[in-house]
Amino acid sequence: MRTAVAEIDNTAVRTCGIAVMAKASIAGRTKTRLVPPLTFEEAAQCNTAFLRDIADNIIAASAEVSIAGYIAYGPAHARPFFQENLPREIALIEACYPTLGECLDYTIAQLLERGHRAVETADVLARPGHRAVFGPALDGGYYLLGLKAQHHRLFENIAWSTEHVARQTLERAAELDLPVHILPTWYDVDDVAGLEMLRAELFDGRAFAPDLCRAQPRHTRALLQALVEASDLEDRLSLNALRRAAE
Repeated sequence: MRTAVAEIDNTAVRTCGIAVMAKASIAGRTKTRLVPPLTFEEAAQCNTAFLRDIADNIIAASAEVSIAGYIAYGPAHARPFFQENLPREIALIEACYPTLGECLDYTIAQLLERGHRAVETADVLARPGHRAVFGPALDGGYYLLGLKAQHHRLFENIAWSTEHVARQTLERAAELDLPVHILPTWYDVDDVAGLEMLRAELFDGRAFAPDLCRAQPRHTRALLQALVEASDLEDRLSLNALRRAAE
């Protein structure tokens, strides 16, 4: 594995490092579970919009909390995509290992080596003592994992890309006697159900979690609005819903 390159000013290291595990947007290889009703090209465009909105959210949060933002990606040849599509404030870490767990473990090590005393979720992790912050997802995975130190065991023997990921990760934390702060459950836009939830939030006013303060995903909103206006996306979504109801 090549040494990760992080574009960060080491003279002003921020307390908390937030890294997003990401893939470059490639039609036919990215967000393919959104096809149909989306086309492969549209699904890849969604991935790009999501990444841009995430970057904007991290930068906005860094104005109030001591946060440095990163994208952890692989393989090496994907680097130009992220350089072209993300703000320069978001640094890049090349993290390319056989399993997601190994990529996560490596990325955490890189953030801690760069002087960040906490990895993700700044407020809770600023408290004394070792702890983890965990954001479970509806599909059985998780959308966020925050740590103050490296814990290899958290990522061992996990059935990645299954509905067992969150449960197994919490079991590893229990083995380590690592206190875990659980965040509200959220959804990921990896399948049609997630896409429909997103559309309902953005355009129908149906908030998934009304009590939470949501960021404004301007890139995602603009993309979906453009797809609706320039194609038959509304019809495709409706047809897909009918097919699911009939199953």
